[in-house]
Amino acid sequence: MVDEPSGTTDRPGSTDNGRPRLVVLSGPSGVGKTSVVDQVRDQLPEVFFSISVTTRPARPGERDGEHYRFIDGETFDRMLANAQLIEHAEYAGNWYGTPRAPVEQALAAGRPVLLEIELQGARQVRASMPDALLVMLVPPTWSDLVDRLTARGTEPDEVLAHRLCVAREELSAAGEFDVTVVNDNVREAAARLVTLLCGQC
Repeated sequence: MVDEPSGTTDRPGSTDNGRPRLVVLSGPSGVGKTSVVDQVRDQLPEVFFSISVTTRPARPGERDGEHYRFIDGETFDRMLANAQLIEHAEYAGNWYGTPRAPVEQALAAGRPVLLEIELQGARQVRASMPDALLVMLVPPTWSDLVDRLTARGTEPDEVLAHRLCVAREELSAAGEFDVTVVNDNVREAAARLVTLLCGQC
């Protein structure tokens, strides 16, 4: 199930010749972004997923260049000053960002690019790369999202309440996005993203 605005040939990120494009995927915690992205990988193996840079140390099992590019604060500041990041954000005292060059190189090579980032990052991408297509992944209903988050049973009530508060804020911003995809079927939602990544509306 998909809901998207009319006038698709004029909206940011649209193409008229099926060229691959940059798609930014956002959505609240628990909506199923990871499952949908995994399906996109299966359906469109050539899709390019950007590897973020971060100033936090690598955790056990993480490999530089695979999970993140681990850099120091000075390098991050230099990348930011030189406009080498499409978007950036601070979380828990560490900085994260999406490098611009790999994304532009992939698009120039004819590869579709998918970024999975949160709301503030998506807004930054819209400002720095206006041709990007912003997609909001939403649950079929609010109660479905609540059920998905509570079913985990791994978080204290106060953490769950915070996640739900943030989710409401994110969903209320759906009007800022070019396309809304309802995740009531993971395979179908992924197929819709593949269509959008390949420059078809």
